[in-house]
Amino acid sequence: MATTKFQELIVWQKAHQFVLSVYKYTESFPKSETYGLSSQFRRAAVSIAANIAEGYKKKGLADKARFFNIAQGSLEECQYYLILASDLGFGEVVEKQSLLDEVSKMLESYMSKILSSNS
Repeated sequence: MATTKFQELIVWQKAHQFVLSVYKYTESFPKSETYGLSSQFRRAAVSIAANIAEGYKKKGLADKARFFNIAQGSLEECQYYLILASDLGFGEVVEKQSLLDEVSKMLESYMSKILSSNS
């Protein structure tokens, strides 16, 4: 049975879980990072889930691919922010990295399936 809401997509659920983890993680960042790394990190994380949601309802394959590709770009941006936050000593990132890797693999698989279909 096909999903009727983006919220039913496991890849979106995992991406949303990542967003929530980023919000919680960045709460502990120094106040000097409120408008810097913290804000950028949150925006990029939200962009992953938001673009999956938006791409889900697009009718054409090219439109779907564009939004999913934007999500992938934001995902890579988050990969860098995890490295930077770790290097700056802002806390442990292993669990967040693992979750982001899972989202990356799922998104790649979801994109491949969508783009190879005829609908």
